[in-house]
Amino acid sequence: MAKKYLVILGLVFIFAGCKNEIKYGQGFTDDPKQGTIYISVDESFKPVIEQEIKVYESSYPGTHIIASYKPEVECFKDLMKDSTRMVIVAKGLTPVETRYYDDRIYFRPQFAEVAYDAVSVIVNMESKDSVFTFEGLKKLISGKKDGIIVMDGKNATSTVRFLQDSLLGGGTFGKNVMAVNGSKAVIEAIKQNKNAIGFVGSSWVGNESEPAQREDLKKIRLALVECTKCTEKDLFAKPSQSTITFGQYPLIRPLFYILKENWTGLGSGFMNFMSLERGQLIFRRSGLAPAKMSFLKRTSKIQE
Repeated sequence: MAKKYLVILGLVFIFAGCKNEIKYGQGFTDDPKQGTIYISVDESFKPVIEQEIKVYESSYPGTHIIASYKPEVECFKDLMKDSTRMVIVAKGLTPVETRYYDDRIYFRPQFAEVAYDAVSVIVNMESKDSVFTFEGLKKLISGKKDGIIVMDGKNATSTVRFLQDSLLGGGTFGKNVMAVNGSKAVIEAIKQNKNAIGFVGSSWVGNESEPAQREDLKKIRLALVECTKCTEKDLFAKPSQSTITFGQYPLIRPLFYILKENWTGLGSGFMNFMSLERGQLIFRRSGLAPAKMSFLKRTSKIQE
């Protein structure tokens, strides 16, 4: 009987010692050029990620990247599901969160910034006010100043979290803040109300080559916001790829991928695509600032 218990105890130690050898995703057959994966994406990044997926799948017809667009907190919940290979959100993992996933799935997801986005302030084309100081925006969303504020939710979205952190220092919104269902609903609300002020991710309003966005920009406009990092006073900027890159627009946030894959699968292929030239150019075209590559123009003299 004693020998039996020793054998069982020995097996326990063997399996415990094998923890770090378990490969998450073992048994999957996808690779960068074929297969199907499911990802969850922060809804405020939907337009640009749709373009990234469209180009990737057209380059590799054997691949299918099925994206669910939802609030940021729901994306992080999905990260614990076996069916979700990647999430694309506005923040990375803290050391505590990294250890948590290591303990739960025996693997530390890899993550990095691939672009920088702006939270665009939008107003109706007939609005009398389209220029805002940073302090003025704080007063508006805290309810200390009158105004109808429209956001893509009351909580759980990256836009809400970002504005609470960057403008209110973790404080609460005023009673004048109205929650609607998603970024497109914010745009539609601003179209209908000349006194309202909305907040959306820049990829929803920053790409004039997209027909739907061109139509939206006939009824709404991007507001100017005070540059808080400029040495010269009273400078204001609209969100754009240039003002994000040079820090002139103050409401800037990162776009992260978090990948739960430790072999070269389709998730790794899509991650590499977004990080390299073609993917980075798509971010740029959509009005975001690429995080991995610089496309700044340089002048040079050519000797004939």
